[in-house]
Amino acid sequence: MAKTKAAGATKLGRDSLPKYLGIKLAEGQKARIGQILVRQRGTKFLAGKNVARAGDDTLYASKEGVVRFGTRRKTRFDGSQRRVKIVNVE
Repeated sequence: MAKTKAAGATKLGRDSLPKYLGIKLAEGQKARIGQILVRQRGTKFLAGKNVARAGDDTLYASKEGVVRFGTRRKTRFDGSQRRVKIVNVE
């Protein structure tokens, strides 16, 4: 009977790959059509003027212009409110 386990039975080295989420263009930078502005999980940032949302909640520019960030109060369906961050391309 072996005293140690066979080679290759390690429990380490199973970390997930990075997803590279976050803001890709800062405020004041120029955006081209289709350029990614924010990569996110869920809707931390909402799409504003000239910005579209992809199936994985990524925000991208639908027109050429300058990136602007802002906040607004949004009313939920139950009447409560929350402050939301909005991305615009002007």
